Amino acid sequence: MSAFIQQLPALIGVVIGALGSYLAVVRGDQVRFRRERATRWEERRFAVYADYARTLKASVTLTYRLAAHYGNDPHPHPLSPEEAEPLLAEAAVARDPSGEALILLGSPAVVEEARTWVVTVMTMERFLREERQDPGAWQELLERQRAGREGYYAAVREDLALPPGHSARWALPEA
Repeated sequence: MSAFIQQLPALIGVVIGALGSYLAVVRGDQVRFRRERATRWEERRFAVYADYARTLKASVTLTYRLAAHYGNDPHPHPLSPEEAEPLLAEAAVARDPSGEALILLGSPAVVEEARTWVVTVMTMERFLREERQDPGAWQELLERQRAGREGYYAAVREDLALPPGHSARWALPEA
């Protein structure tokens, strides 16, 4: 019995070492799982944010082209109302699913900035449905739209912890 008692501290040490090793592996797996899950959700949010911006920008581009038809915008490829109507309807329909995904996965700050941006785009569309010819009012809407886009991108960058980006305001040559 004395040989067993002499080896008992070593046996206890082995059991404690094995238990500690097991706990370290389990804890490491939990940390890795959480990190991988956070990365997956961040990638999904990024995809949703980019998709929403792309679908909204398609609407914006169409409004530029239709505004050029009325003489409000210098876009080089004007669209007549007859040509633009089905394209605008298609762009509006495409906005809905990406907007729902944004509401589902987006942070509250990003969703609020997206709302500001899309409301301005909808105002631009209404301006053009009324067939208004007012380049000054159109320029004000363009500035609001650009500010809305900047606010959206700033909120996305903050949510995803990205560095600050470019404002995308380029000086264009005079028309």
